[in-house]
Amino acid sequence: MPTTLSKVTPAAKPAEVVKNWLLIDAEGLVVGRLASIIANRLRGKHKANYTPHVDCGDNVIVINAEKVRFTGKKSADKVYYRHTGHPGGIKETTPDKILAGRFPERVLVKAVERMVPRGPLGRQQMRNLRVFKGTEHPHEAQSPTVLDVAAMNSKNKVGA
Repeated sequence: MPTTLSKVTPAAKPAEVVKNWLLIDAEGLVVGRLASIIANRLRGKHKANYTPHVDCGDNVIVINAEKVRFTGKKSADKVYYRHTGHPGGIKETTPDKILAGRFPERVLVKAVERMVPRGPLGRQQMRNLRVFKGTEHPHEAQSPTVLDVAAMNSKNKVGA
């Protein structure tokens, strides 16, 4: 007698989600390519039991965030805008200025943030991202597994 197949797609419940810890070294990696990989890992789209309305992604730790790269002349020509909220209060800056500034990890955080859905679930998923500008991070106790993004595709690393 043949086995009957289920016609219902199983949805993951928050209690049964297994969250792994990943460590990514961002030195020399292209910002947009790295951000899309991180966003997919945060959302959990790489898992077989991905459910759009449940936070089933992994915890991601990124080190050496100040050493990310842009292709072409984007680091000098790309412009980020923000508004202070006051009339005429539009401000602009370039990735070069941010990377040379006090918080260079913000380039990568904002790139990932713009790839994650807006709303309560997206904010929850962004809390699972930790970005550090040096090689040190306080999450050794979680024993993260290293994800080699540069080996995934030769275009992920500039100058490789």
